[in-house]
Amino acid sequence: MTENTPDRVRARFPGISSRAYEHPADRSALVALRSLSGFDVVLRKLSGLVNERSLRLMFLGGTVRVGEDQFRNLYDMVRDASYVLDMPEVPELYVRQDPTPNAMALGSDHPFIVVNTGLIDLLDEEELRFVVGHEVGHILSGHAVYQTMMQILLQLGSRLAWLPLGNIGIAAIIIGLREWFRKAELSSDRAGLLVGQDLDAAKRVNMKLAGGTRLSEMSSEAFLQQAREYDAAGDVRDGLLKFLNLLGQSHPYAVIRFAEIDRWGKSAEYERILAGDYPRRDGDGDASVSDEIKNAARSYRESWERTADPFVGKVRDMADAAAGAAGGLFDRFTRRDDGPTDRN
Repeated sequence: MTENTPDRVRARFPGISSRAYEHPADRSALVALRSLSGFDVVLRKLSGLVNERSLRLMFLGGTVRVGEDQFRNLYDMVRDASYVLDMPEVPELYVRQDPTPNAMALGSDHPFIVVNTGLIDLLDEEELRFVVGHEVGHILSGHAVYQTMMQILLQLGSRLAWLPLGNIGIAAIIIGLREWFRKAELSSDRAGLLVGQDLDAAKRVNMKLAGGTRLSEMSSEAFLQQAREYDAAGDVRDGLLKFLNLLGQSHPYAVIRFAEIDRWGKSAEYERILAGDYPRRDGDGDASVSDEIKNAARSYRESWERTADPFVGKVRDMADAAAGAAGGLFDRFTRRDDGPTDRN
């Protein structure tokens, strides 16, 4: 049941669609997948390759399931997060003894959350609330499909490694999926902010993930400046190295997540959602794939325009030049085709 009252007054979002908080690049992919006829059936078959029941039993047997008598604070947090985002059911949450500060959402039929003790030891209550909201956001968006697809493709890639070009094609798909998943992490950061409604706590999480518990030795202003310096890089070589470093990452770097949630938390879009102006789940079926693809393209274009990265600038300039050349070529052929028509 999700009919519980949060521990303090926060806005609640009845019927909210995950489209409200998803990054445009993430949202366009999800809308496209949801629009595919029979996609739910395919997803269930893909999920069947990873035994969800076995996975859940593993955590049930080897970790601690939170509840009214175990980790009550986390139990209340996941109930609160489900209440705020109007989830149809409260996901189970397990605490795993692991010093690595990490959390994850697993499963597709009945998704559940796993939080490592390293994360619990690292974060305060409001920071943990942001993380729990982040994972509930993953569940509401259905991001488990990424993990399933990644596992299948990684296995397929290893089997096709002997083919001359087979592994290259799989590697290209995996690179695309990782970029998709990084944007999904930004989406879920936004969900975490909607749940906790505490921007400072959301930013502190990323500072602690980067530098540990000694917040007295850190500064949010300096950390944001660090994000700007990372964005600007040094020259084209540094931009290329950043691109190559990121290819194998499942998550954006901490400074990038910090800057992104800081920007979104101060945006008019976030304020509109808090005021109750957001897309509802009952309209998900009417979402336009073409509109969302355009939104994603616009989002990338805006991020390219914001960045001071010289490598991105070069890529953007080449893309603009190619587009201009293509447009000129199209106009030339159009005029050539128009010529005989005008003479007749």
